[in-house]
Amino acid sequence: MEIDVKIKRYTAASMRAALALVRAEQGPDAVILSSRRSDEGIEVIAAIDYDEALFADANRPRASAAASAAAGAAASIAAGISAGAMAAAAPVTSSATIASPSSAPPPASVAAPLLTPSRTRAPGPPRAPAPVRRTELVRPPMPVRASMPVPAAPAAGPDAGYGAMQRQLLDLRRMLETGLAGMTWNDRRLREPLQARVLEDLSGMDIAPDVALALAALTPRRTTLDNPAHIPLALLVKHLPVVADLSAMNGGIVAVVGPTGAGKTTSIAKLAARWCMQHGSQDLALVSTDSYRIGARDQLMTYARILGAPMHAANSGKDLARVLERLRSKKLVLIDTAGMGPRDVRLTEQLAALKLGAARARVLLALPAQGEGHALEEIVRAFEPLSPLACILTKVDEAASLGAVISATLRHRLRIAYVCDGQRVPEDLHEAHQRRVWLVRTAIKLKESRPAVRDEAYLARNFGRAPAHA
Repeated sequence: MEIDVKIKRYTAASMRAALALVRAEQGPDAVILSSRRSDEGIEVIAAIDYDEALFADANRPRASAAASAAAGAAASIAAGISAGAMAAAAPVTSSATIASPSSAPPPASVAAPLLTPSRTRAPGPPRAPAPVRRTELVRPPMPVRASMPVPAAPAAGPDAGYGAMQRQLLDLRRMLETGLAGMTWNDRRLREPLQARVLEDLSGMDIAPDVALALAALTPRRTTLDNPAHIPLALLVKHLPVVADLSAMNGGIVAVVGPTGAGKTTSIAKLAARWCMQHGSQDLALVSTDSYRIGARDQLMTYARILGAPMHAANSGKDLARVLERLRSKKLVLIDTAGMGPRDVRLTEQLAALKLGAARARVLLALPAQGEGHALEEIVRAFEPLSPLACILTKVDEAASLGAVISATLRHRLRIAYVCDGQRVPEDLHEAHQRRVWLVRTAIKLKESRPAVRDEAYLARNFGRAPAHA
C-alpha cells in the first residue's frame, strides 16, 4: 500500500522565496527538514503530517544520527509539548539555516512549525509505513523555524591593497613633481643665469621664496657690474621700505606696540633720551598702559626719573583718554603698551583700549629681528588693525639671520623707522634710512658666517615650479 509522499523538496533563489513556496503549497503546518545551498539556489526539504519514525526508517541506512533525532522529536510530540515550549526548547541561530553538503549533521532538535505553533496537529495513532521517494531525501532532517529570516551575506570589506596603491601613486606623483621641478630649475639656470644667481643668494640669506621671486623678477637680463654677486645687495637696498623723513615722529603722541619681549620699553627709553638730547625734558611725558607684567611700570619710571620727565599710568581706554587730555601741553607723549602675543585672548581688548584712548596716536610696531618667519608674519597680522605707521627693528644684534624680518617688511610694505642693535640708551637707536646699506650688508655677513642651508632640492622645489604657476 503506497501513501502519497508528504516530504517535498523546493528550490528557489533565496530562502525567503523557498519558504514562500512551502507556505503556499503545504500550509503553515509544514516542517522544514533541511536546507542547503546548491547550484540552482537554496534547496529546502519540507514535510506535512510529518512522521518522524517513518522518516527515520527510510534514512537509517544513510545516517543513524538522523534516526535518533527523529525519535526524540516524535517523543516530544507524543508528550504534547506546547508550541511555546517547543520554541523555547529549540532556539536556532541564523548560522544553522544554510549548511553546506560537506558539513557534519547538526545535533537533534525539535521540529518547529512554519508560522503559528498553536496550529500544530495533535499526535494521532501510528500510520502504516509508506514507501518514500528517496530521491526527495537528500540530507538528514535539520529542523529550523521557517519564519526566521535569512541574514544577508556580509558585504566584502575594501580591498586592503587599494590604500597601498593610493600611497604608491602619491609617492610616484611626488617623484615626478620633484623631477620636473629639478628640470625646470636647471632650465632657468641656463636661460636666466643672473636671475638664478639672485635667487640662490637671496635664499642663502633666508629671504622667503615669494619675496625672493618678486625681487628676482626685477633683475636686469644684463648688468655692467664687475661682480654679479652685488646684484642682490643692490636690489635689497633699493626696495627695502624705510621712513625717509622722521619729522612726523618728532612730536605728537607715539605709541609703541608689539609682542612680549620685543623691546618696547627699551625702545621708548631710547626715543625719550633722543628727544631730551635735542629738545630737553620739559615737553616730554611718558605713559604706561602695561598693568600685566610685574615691574613693567617700575622700569619705565626709572627711565623717566633719569630723564627728568613725568610718567603716568593708565589701566583702561578711558583712563588713557583722560591722561592724554591732561598732557595736551606736551609736545611729545610716548605710550608704552602691554606686550601681548598674537594668539593672546586679551590682545583684542588691548587694541580696542588703545584705539579708544589714543585715537590720534601714531603707532610704531616693535618687530624683533631674531624672530622666525612664521612668528613675524603672525605678529604683523595681529597688529594690522592699528595700521602701524612704521616699525622699529629691535634686537638686530641678537639675530642669527635677518632674512625673515626683511621678508616680513617687504611682503607687507611695512616701513622701517628705526633700527636697534644693542641695549645702550640712546646710542643703539639708529634711523633706518641712514642704516639701509648697513642692514643689508649685515644680512649678507650673517649668511656668509654660517654653512649653506639651502640645497638644490630647496631651490628646485621653490623656484622650479614658478613658471608653471605664473
